[in-house]
Amino acid sequence: MRYYAKPLNRLIGEMSKLPGIGGKTAQRLAFHILSMEDKEAFALAEAIQDAKRSMRYCSVCGNLTESDPCSICSDETRDRSVICVVENARDVVSMEKIREYKGQYHVLHGAISPMDGIGPEDINLKSLITRLQDERVKELILATNPTIEGEATAMYIARLIKPSGIRVTRIAHGVPVGGDLEYADEVTLLKAMEGRREL
Repeated sequence: MRYYAKPLNRLIGEMSKLPGIGGKTAQRLAFHILSMEDKEAFALAEAIQDAKRSMRYCSVCGNLTESDPCSICSDETRDRSVICVVENARDVVSMEKIREYKGQYHVLHGAISPMDGIGPEDINLKSLITRLQDERVKELILATNPTIEGEATAMYIARLIKPSGIRVTRIAHGVPVGGDLEYADEVTLLKAMEGRREL
């Protein structure tokens, strides 16, 4: 039995396709959008359309951009000897927020996950191999997520690249700043112990 008018049902259905949005949240968002001033609702719709039309993937690193190559790849002051490999474009933003890393990036657009039918050929790996032909590249930093899929992807890339002589490093994992040891799980504590450093 349908409770809402067809346009509202469609809006709720489309909202529920967003990640992390269940039926109730989709319903709440749809009702909120309908209660907005026309000007605000149409501005939201226009922003979505504009982003979909103007954003593309950088032909060099795979990051989301409105110009190709992206601002990071075209920045001549960036260190071309280091490439940081991340799973998605959101990770680039996270790394940039620390304002310490001055190298290049490579966005995989996912991680290897045999359970989901995602293999090495399904992520942005071929263009990474091509980029590594540049003699300036001396180090590859693997910054995939500390999940089973992220670890598998990092191990796969490390085994693939090591014979080339390029230094392959992995970002450290462990207890977050401000975290309590009693709330950390065993794997996090193990990674923290393995990644310890001298003071």
